[in-house]
Amino acid sequence: MQRAMGMMAPLGFRLQAVPSAPRRTLSCAQDVLRRTPLYDFHLAHGGKMVAFAGWSLPVQYQESHVDSHLHTRRHCSLFDVSHMLQTKILGCDRVKLMESLVVGDIAELRPNQGTLSLFTNEAGGILDDLIVTNTSEGHLYVVSNAGCWDKDLALMQDKVRELKNRGSDVGLEIVDNALLALQGIVTSGCPSPCLKKNVAMGYVPFKYSQPGTQLLVEVRRKQQMAVVSKMPFVPTNYYTLK
Repeated sequence: MQRAMGMMAPLGFRLQAVPSAPRRTLSCAQDVLRRTPLYDFHLAHGGKMVAFAGWSLPVQYQESHVDSHLHTRRHCSLFDVSHMLQTKILGCDRVKLMESLVVGDIAELRPNQGTLSLFTNEAGGILDDLIVTNTSEGHLYVVSNAGCWDKDLALMQDKVRELKNRGSDVGLEIVDNALLALQGIVTSGCPSPCLKKNVAMGYVPFKYSQPGTQLLVEVRRKQQMAVVSKMPFVPTNYYTLK
């Protein structure tokens, strides 16, 4: 990452940009796109390459999206993050910094354990998603979206400056193809090939946020039922290779 950042604060944390993967430029009309180290691998496996955030990335392989999803759930898949914003957060107050920016209990992460989390604004609204890992080397490793590179980096920098100077998010298991909640706001939703039902995430009033709570939902002007569910919808089935 060329926009490297180093900032030592009196509170005891430091942000350090992780060097990005070597960038291989394209030629001709695509010379503005960059390639990750796995570009040739993607082509060899039938990857359909598209432009995303200045990079040439595969949007799909020869198999369908459902086949890829099921393979990941039943076996294993790797995700290349070399095009994404990667940041190390060091110092004794690194957890305090991250917990002021994201939802989730960062302090409870075990060494080399990561969690999917969310950047939030001052009102608690969602700005972007990210992955935070508590490394055994004594720093937090943060991976956030390439499409929000500038915004996410600026958010972390602003929080550093701020610290130097001084509704509930729930899951919904959808019944009968229901995707929109009447009580609150749905932020995302899609079919789950593993569960063979539709799922969604959204905000509801706290009194309706307990797992098992039934909610009325509306799909194409028809009211149907949904039930609040714990997340993740599908239990994780992975381990850390040391």
